[in-house]
Amino acid sequence: MNVLALARRRVMARLCLASRRTRGALAEESGQGTTEYAILVGVLVLMAIVAVVAFRDRLQELWTSITDGINSL
Repeated sequence: MNVLALARRRVMARLCLASRRTRGALAEESGQGTTEYAILVGVLVLMAIVAVVAFRDRLQELWTSITDGINSL
């Protein structure tokens, strides 16, 4: 067996081992993705609420100008 073939076999063996480790790690984390998305959605909703409360006056002015513009049509 030449050196190139031996090196190729070693690389393939390492890739196979890495693939098995990755599959094992993913199997242990089932359901974690859903929880992370739920937390992310919760944080985004909280940020939206804080933004609306913080900019309430400016949003009211904007909404009033939009409705006045529509009513003037």
